[in-house]
Amino acid sequence: MSGSGEVVGAVLILFGAVVSLISAIGIVRLPDVYTRSHAASKSSTLGVLCALVGTLLYFIITDGYFSIRLILGIFFVFLTAPVAAHVLCRSAYRNQVPLAEGTTEDELQDYYMENEKHDAANKANLIEKDTKLQVTE
Repeated sequence: MSGSGEVVGAVLILFGAVVSLISAIGIVRLPDVYTRSHAASKSSTLGVLCALVGTLLYFIITDGYFSIRLILGIFFVFLTAPVAAHVLCRSAYRNQVPLAEGTTEDELQDYYMENEKHDAANKANLIEKDTKLQVTE
């Protein structure tokens, strides 16, 4: 029974290492911050999750030991890595980091242009109200 636990754990850990290696290659080779973030978040999350699940299964099968720390690690990696990547990409887009040259479609451009016009109009109204308040005082 111990041999099968080692094999299952080793296969999952090895798969996680290979996926993490592919993620690292993607981070180096991809052209812009958006695609690099995708490589970093999606594939490295899968790689880390496979390694942690492999470790969890190894200890469950061989020693009968269930680790809540590994479960918490899996949960937090699964929760935080994609959210962090989304926030970084959103921040990069709002700060007008350029897209790769081969990008054919920018679906957020219309949305952000519309909101910028709305924000500019609101800002102008606030300045106008502030100016009127200063004049009346």
